[in-house]
Amino acid sequence: MFFSFVDELRAAGISASMKEHLTLLEALDADIIAASPEEFYYLARATFVKDEGLLDRFDQVFGKVFKGLETSYGTDAVPIPEEWLRKIAELYLTPEQMAEIKSLGSWEEIMEALKQRL
Repeated sequence: MFFSFVDELRAAGISASMKEHLTLLEALDADIIAASPEEFYYLARATFVKDEGLLDRFDQVFGKVFKGLETSYGTDAVPIPEEWLRKIAELYLTPEQMAEIKSLGSWEEIMEALKQRL
């Protein structure tokens, strides 16, 4: 498993020993991380990269081998129901803060303004 990844690491000048490969597999088998590309990236990086000067090479190899891999949350934002936002606001905001929010307009207008700022 992951033989092409290990081969590419070696071709890029990153020492990828059999022991490191087995360490990675053991960590995956023990469910050390959640099943996400980001967590796998950091686990593999911690396993194989022993010199910070090799981080760029590792990133290039990882991108090449696992290109097109999407995160578990996908590429589009998931819409949050307005009711959830209201309940969270009621839980954490003071009545004065709630009044200030209501004076800004509808939830849709506020969320649109937030999207533009982000």
